[in-house]
Amino acid sequence: MRVFNTAGTCRPSQHYMVDISGRLAIIRKMVAHGDYFCINRGRQYGKTTTLEALKYVLERDGYTVFSLSFENLGQNLFSTDEKLCASILWLMKDAVENELVAHLSEQSRQLLLSSVNDEIAPVETIIFLRILSKICKFNAHSVVLTIDEIDKASNNNSLVTFLGILRNQFLGRNDSATFQSVILAGVYDIKNLKLKIRPDEQHQYNSPWNIAVPFDVDMSLSAEGIADMLSAYQADHQISFDCQSVAQLIRDYTGGYPFLVSRLCQIIDSEAFSWDNQGVQQAVNVILMERNTLFDNMIKNLEEYPQLKSTLKRILFNGVRETYNPDEKYIQIATMLNYIANSNGQVVVACRIMETRLYNYFLAEQKASKTFLLGQADKERFVRNGVIDMPYLLERFALHMNETFHLDKEHQFLEDNGREIFLTYLRPIINGVGNYYIEAQTRNNDRMDVVIDYLGIRYVIELKIWRGNAYNQRGEEQLCRYLEYFNLQRGYLLSFCFNKNKQSGLLPPVVLNGRTLIEVLV
Repeated sequence: MRVFNTAGTCRPSQHYMVDISGRLAIIRKMVAHGDYFCINRGRQYGKTTTLEALKYVLERDGYTVFSLSFENLGQNLFSTDEKLCASILWLMKDAVENELVAHLSEQSRQLLLSSVNDEIAPVETIIFLRILSKICKFNAHSVVLTIDEIDKASNNNSLVTFLGILRNQFLGRNDSATFQSVILAGVYDIKNLKLKIRPDEQHQYNSPWNIAVPFDVDMSLSAEGIADMLSAYQADHQISFDCQSVAQLIRDYTGGYPFLVSRLCQIIDSEAFSWDNQGVQQAVNVILMERNTLFDNMIKNLEEYPQLKSTLKRILFNGVRETYNPDEKYIQIATMLNYIANSNGQVVVACRIMETRLYNYFLAEQKASKTFLLGQADKERFVRNGVIDMPYLLERFALHMNETFHLDKEHQFLEDNGREIFLTYLRPIINGVGNYYIEAQTRNNDRMDVVIDYLGIRYVIELKIWRGNAYNQRGEEQLCRYLEYFNLQRGYLLSFCFNKNKQSGLLPPVVLNGRTLIEVLV
């Protein structure tokens, strides 16, 4: 029986998969057009699975495909131009000897085998170029080259040479035989690789990869695709659940990130959680608490790029609606790593799970803070029979805030940090049982909706700065519409007020459009 897979390549015969035939059809057209391009997506975003499926499709269409990977090559083999050329030829030879290359003529086969020895002796770049050209010339079928994990060689000058060879062959394709298409796959786009460029006098090319066309194919998994996958699982296990609603919920939490989709389904299956809202939330709790390669890489990247870290923190906590600028370095990096996305010209975190994990990462820096310790101490006060007493929680938070800070004297501090303080207080209360995320559509400088999922119950809290009665009324109306969207009858407002003569604490409930709004003034 098939399983959900999160380790290595997914195969339809072994694993539950979302149908990617639409994606493959687009790439086939690019290959037929003779395009050279780079598939750059975050870790575990389905690049390798796509390349393997593409190889099968292209071979069925009559192409000869050399499918290589730099994954297990030692760094020494990237250290010089000649060693990299030899390594690529060795990988091609290994694929042929293992009968992994279809439609290869005998003449091309013999040429390749005779050009490579087992010691991987260095090969001059000009000889390398001629061998590649002859393999393509002597083969009756068009040849496609794919290289996975291309960024394994990203810190070496030799990659510049290799890309330059491909560029030269591409530009001279009318005069000499070359690849029909070259597809490179990795996390980093070639334009963003940290290449150690050689001295100017040694430059052979202005840009080694300016021949590549943009790869704009959506590789995220749609709710419809996830639902079809769940239908197959449902049929195999002879169980009944609403595939459409569960799929949409999984899509909402993951943003269609392939690893996160498969991991959530894997957790629900292995832990025997129910295939419904509560089961999905339980699986989200598990994934948020675990260490995996995706989150480990995220933390590594944040530590490697301090400015990326500060940019994300500002977006998350300060309610900044940042304009998406593709020319900004750290916007490029965050997009490339699939941490953020462009939503109608605004920067948003790519998905709820990623966002919450980022919040947890930043809030972990506050574990020794007084606010976190107060939340930890209050944890047992607010949950009764699996239900959070939210008015009491907010009222208690307001009490702590007024005891700790003087809001009339620390206006700027709280306006910038009030949201972070509340989430720091909230985290130990719901940790391990519930989860939370920030609704991107309502995030701005004045207000932000925190959505809490706790044991299958959803709570919506609007955090806002008090701007007077008229603004407050507009906020109540907006929250009411948001509650209507979620089909909830009760919502909460946490208002940070900097008036000297305010009356903080729990305010009388407001009934608007049949919904009850409970406000606490800090």
